[in-house]
Amino acid sequence: MSEMPAAARPSRRRVTTIEPLDGPPRASAYVCEAASCMSMQAHDVTLRLDELIGETGLDDVLIKRVGCLGLCAAGPLVEIPQTGRLFEHVSPDDVDGIIGALKTLKPTDERVPQRPFFEKQLRVATENFGRVDPESLDDYLEQGGYAALRRALGEMTSAEVRDEITRSGLRGRGGAGYSTGLKWTTVAKAQGSPKYVICNADEGDPGAFMDRSVLESDPYRVLEGMAIAAFAVHASEGYIYCRAEYPLAVARLRTAIRSAQRAGFLGQGIADTSFSFDVQVRLGAGAFVCGEETALIASVEGRRGTPRPRPPYPAVSGLWGQPTLINNVESFANVPTILRKGPDWYAAIGHGKSRGTKVFALAGRIVNTGLVEVPMGTTLREIVYDIGGGIIDGRPFKAVQTGGPSGGCIPAEHLDMPVSYESLIELGSFMGSGGLIVMDDTSCMVDVAKYFQDFCRDESCGKCTPCRVGTTQMWMLLDLITRGVATLDDLATLERLAGIVQRTALCGLGQGAPNPIFSTLRYFRDEYMAHIIDKVCPAGVCAIETAEVMA
Repeated sequence: MSEMPAAARPSRRRVTTIEPLDGPPRASAYVCEAASCMSMQAHDVTLRLDELIGETGLDDVLIKRVGCLGLCAAGPLVEIPQTGRLFEHVSPDDVDGIIGALKTLKPTDERVPQRPFFEKQLRVATENFGRVDPESLDDYLEQGGYAALRRALGEMTSAEVRDEITRSGLRGRGGAGYSTGLKWTTVAKAQGSPKYVICNADEGDPGAFMDRSVLESDPYRVLEGMAIAAFAVHASEGYIYCRAEYPLAVARLRTAIRSAQRAGFLGQGIADTSFSFDVQVRLGAGAFVCGEETALIASVEGRRGTPRPRPPYPAVSGLWGQPTLINNVESFANVPTILRKGPDWYAAIGHGKSRGTKVFALAGRIVNTGLVEVPMGTTLREIVYDIGGGIIDGRPFKAVQTGGPSGGCIPAEHLDMPVSYESLIELGSFMGSGGLIVMDDTSCMVDVAKYFQDFCRDESCGKCTPCRVGTTQMWMLLDLITRGVATLDDLATLERLAGIVQRTALCGLGQGAPNPIFSTLRYFRDEYMAHIIDKVCPAGVCAIETAEVMA
């Protein structure tokens, strides 16, 4: 069943808050209707629950679709919010237990203990996940939505908004970790008009689904963050650049934009003030390089998505040559909470210079695949074992890959490292947008480096020679190693070439492409030597060409 027809299918009674009850519900069932659960018939679960409460006369029970509950490995998920009870792997034909729980629920029932998956999380960007209907503006308003925008427009100047974001310590959640407040200030002071705000939702890292989940689960929050940013930098137009591969996110974004425009939270004279700001969605064709700011701008303008040299930076000369603020989805999602709870509250969370929380997508050989948000400074061990539930089948942990194709692989000896921008860079990786791919002892680290190099060479736009040629040459050398036909001279050539590409490529794609090679050589050089000298793959993954070895 595809996402879009199911998402658009109308409910028959009171699914979501479109047709609310006369008063507060005695009991509720919140059904996760994010992409992962939707792919497993979650919307049919919603409709079946709605049908059964109608048949049983439970007129004081509310069935509501909500965004991602996070524990994707156990979907479809249904939660009874009054007690926190979570039903996992729910099917449309097996909802009797949920109906029984709704029938017998009493106001005196105690909340059930939280699973370890949820206990160590702190939700800021994802605070409304599993609580609001993604397509209901009224539901978002009931959770405090647009209070931050009203405060900014009614009580603050643009400079005061920028100051609070700066004091909070918020840094760009798209990967580089640049100060959000400093970027906003640069755009605000830049000469030129009109100014633009762009939300970068071109999430292309393998195994990453953070931004997609935010857009699917809480689109009004992103729009509110963009409007606050536009007020802070004196912009009047905004764009959300989202890949067309996210149809559910795009559909809910467009619904949210229309609702916000009708309610006066977008368009002319927002919240009865003189401030005007509107947002449009632009679809990308899935090119990884368009996550780079200048390539993204070219694509929004209708040109081929290739990067250009910087400076000038987009903050000074961006979309159509005008000052342009670009932040990613998670960065904008943090803004409303910072303005509601205060910059000092946010700055008190975190580790060192890395303040606040970070949303991660857990994937790979881990029990609890899903979406999590934890304070900066949480250790990898806590994320992998306490939240993630450990390795599938109890196998040994080998490494975790962070930062996407431009990131690195961190071995078991660093499991107790507090996760922050600085600590990851120190270990030869970086934060990236937030993908965490967990690997066990069945993974060959040379093959992992080869996989990411293959991804980079395929996604290279071809504009600069170091990336266009270098990524292919590095992949060919890695291929020789995985086939057991490489020499030590080939390994030396690989290391030398990786350094040249890192120093000379035009944009972050090419500059970061060698990082998986550097990190696997740093921590798993013995596996490279086993392939080259002993002609074996320790993990048993690579097809060593034994015939050539014997010859």
